[in-house]
Amino acid sequence: MNRSIDFTVFCIESYKQAHNISGKAALKIFNDNKVFDYIKSFYDVLHTTGQDYIVKDIDFYIDSRPKEFKN
Repeated sequence: MNRSIDFTVFCIESYKQAHNISGKAALKIFNDNKVFDYIKSFYDVLHTTGQDYIVKDIDFYIDSRPKEFKN
């Protein structure tokens, strides 16, 4: 498998575990907030960080998105 795909799966799994939600709920959050685009754009930086940092960074990214873009 492609390393960026592996990393994306890792991000989803980490996020769902940290927030105690289902995979389906995590996918909805990622899709609604364009988190996959964010991960793809910043893969070079994000993949060098730890699991806790990644989850916090995704939370920060989601929280900082303009409200008109949030679903």
